[in-house]
Amino acid sequence: MKRPRRNGSSVDSGQMPAIHTSALNALLLLIIVNFALQPLTEPDFGWHLRTGLDLLVSGGQLPALDPYSHTMPDWPWVEHAWLTDLVLGWLYRIGGSAGGLLVIAFFGLVTAAAWIIAARTGQAIWPVRLVVCVLSLWVALPFLGARTQVVTLLGMAVVLVVLDRLRQGTRWIIWLLPPIFLLWANLHGGFTAGLFLLAVVIGLNWCVAMVFRVWPDAQRRLDERDLPSPDLWPLTLATGLAGLATLLNPYGWRLHQEILDSLANQFMVSMLQEWQPPSLETLAGRLFVIYLGGLTVAAVLWYRRLEPVRIGVFVAFLFVACRHLRNIPIFLIVSLPLAVELLQIGYGRMASALKLRQRGAAWGGLGVTAALALLLVVLGPDHLRDVWRFGVTPDVAFRQTSYPIEAVEWIRAHRDRLGSRPVHDYQYGGFLLWQVPGIKTFIDGRMPAWQIGDRWIFKNYVDLVSASVPRTDLLDKYAVDWALLKRETALATVLASTPGWEKEYEDRKVVVYVKRNSPVENVIPGLEPSR
Repeated sequence: MKRPRRNGSSVDSGQMPAIHTSALNALLLLIIVNFALQPLTEPDFGWHLRTGLDLLVSGGQLPALDPYSHTMPDWPWVEHAWLTDLVLGWLYRIGGSAGGLLVIAFFGLVTAAAWIIAARTGQAIWPVRLVVCVLSLWVALPFLGARTQVVTLLGMAVVLVVLDRLRQGTRWIIWLLPPIFLLWANLHGGFTAGLFLLAVVIGLNWCVAMVFRVWPDAQRRLDERDLPSPDLWPLTLATGLAGLATLLNPYGWRLHQEILDSLANQFMVSMLQEWQPPSLETLAGRLFVIYLGGLTVAAVLWYRRLEPVRIGVFVAFLFVACRHLRNIPIFLIVSLPLAVELLQIGYGRMASALKLRQRGAAWGGLGVTAALALLLVVLGPDHLRDVWRFGVTPDVAFRQTSYPIEAVEWIRAHRDRLGSRPVHDYQYGGFLLWQVPGIKTFIDGRMPAWQIGDRWIFKNYVDLVSASVPRTDLLDKYAVDWALLKRETALATVLASTPGWEKEYEDRKVVVYVKRNSPVENVIPGLEPSR
């Protein structure tokens, strides 16, 4: 089985009828845009935006210690996405009342670009590439939105392009890797995924080269172009330089140490859902299984190639996706070229079996175009209206979510009735930093791996807020003087009957308790209340 040529025609399937319809491509692109544009409901978005806005005020000066929590103010914070956050803050500020729309557009553009660029490396006609993008984005929907991780997805797509061009004989392109990773390391800490991809590709190619030395005839059986030594040595060197380039960031090696510490934190990994293996109990897990099932069926029906490097890369990233839910989007990007080529072969086989001629294919394309247009009419407007509301009137849009925007509005108007050291749900931390400037959080999405002495903040949070029997001594340890909690949670129930704590606010989502006449003399060193 030979691979399809670059023009999308299949060598072994006869001449495939081309789909010459710009309307079909345009509608597919509209669906991709519809999927890529998502509302600002990602829990970590708030602290990313607040960081970016504050960096603009400080002239880009990064804080040495954590400026946003009252529980860990002495933590040497490593801002692994500082440059992306700076861009977000700039877009939000210049957009004025529509700043949210610019931020949404930024994330949508990066997301769509990641999928389209990755699909471009698959050998197929454009409608096939775009169809696979749509299907893959549908699987990725639980992970899309205002997540800085999409920058890493774009980086992975760019690395795929570099490797594809190298296989096509463009040798100079590998020297773009060091500047790419220099930029990537300052945009997002996920650059490690790109280095892992390069390491796997290089390692597998060296293994293939060693096999060829022992069995020279094996080379003729391969259906992929292996990288010979004259290409492998420079690629290995360029990858090494790319790794060194990632040290050129405001934190130097501390950035890498922070990433390793997070990966090694077993308590965090065991507690946060995104670090769990995919499960059929979650929508993300079910969609992932559907995607794998579709790929498996397509491979059984149409895949007849001997491509050890491609399969090795596929298996490596499938393994990391099966270990942690958060790695599924990376796997989707890496597997996209294979999915594109499988669908291209399937289309060619179907066209040959049905003996479709050019005119028949045109009518088929017209039918698909009409179906997609109907889908956009039915599903598109409501989703885009929601996106628009989050971009222009977020306070109104958040009323339809679980975020406590109503309580936040009350907090803004009654700051004098509250203290300065709250405890709150983990998911609210970033949201509060965005919506209530100047607030100090108990915990937010930056902090699950942070620990100084006996201040293991994420574990303390779990023991205090998530436990069925809250450890109320932690309220005194962190000198907590008010609480924003989901209604009827264990801690909310305890505070309702605790002397000195009074309910100040309640709605259908949350309740606010305030501690009256709370002493601060026993605050632990480094945790004095802000004045």
